[in-house]
Amino acid sequence: MCAVGTGPDDVVDSVVFPTGEPEKTLARAVEFVGRADLAAVGIGSFGPVDLRHGTITATPKPGWSNTDVVAAFAALGVPVGFDTDVNAAALGEHRWGAAVGLDTFVYITVGTGIGGGGMVDGRLLHGMSHPEIGHMRIPHDRARDPFDGICPYHGDCLEGLASGEAMKARGDSSVELEAEYLALGVLNVVSVLSPQRVILGGGVMNEPGLLELIQRRVPELAAGYFALPDIVAPALGDRAGVLGALELARLALG
Repeated sequence: MCAVGTGPDDVVDSVVFPTGEPEKTLARAVEFVGRADLAAVGIGSFGPVDLRHGTITATPKPGWSNTDVVAAFAALGVPVGFDTDVNAAALGEHRWGAAVGLDTFVYITVGTGIGGGGMVDGRLLHGMSHPEIGHMRIPHDRARDPFDGICPYHGDCLEGLASGEAMKARGDSSVELEAEYLALGVLNVVSVLSPQRVILGGGVMNEPGLLELIQRRVPELAAGYFALPDIVAPALGDRAGVLGALELARLALG
């Protein structure tokens, strides 16, 4: 999705188109945003990415490995902010949504894949690269779920077992099994980062009853050992990522 504006109440224009071949997709995005009188551009990209060089790295998405995303927008002659799509979504929720006023929180998206981002002490989560929450290893009860997982790198990591593509490949996924895997992932994140809130977005989270099952299961898994944050849906819905990209553009101005 591409949008032009400054925030949720000032989106001048927007467009959604599928991700195809890198050159054509990026050219279409540049053409769209280039129609406006721009001060800066913000990009929230699927990953993994190299934040320093503005490139997509070893993505399983066909044809996109080693794509220089930022360079494609260089002809526009304006500053470019670049981060992962989930960090962009976290930034949007922090500015206008479910994380307003918080300085440490996590945003997890559960869709075709699983990704995560967020803030610690008011700064987007970056380190050597960026979080890869979808590729954490979680307990896999093969008696209950003999499915091998679909991640081409790790098999039965969180994304390999609980992404939308994993549910589709399994064919008979139950909402209870999906909730179990996601609750295990959330508990791992909470144990490490101690966030004030966990936001769960993405298309899979539209499954009726899924959020409520996760909200009930996480305290059971924690067994009363430590305080737990609220686990909520994104206030900005499916606009969190694109609105966060607008905020990335604002931050790129310095």
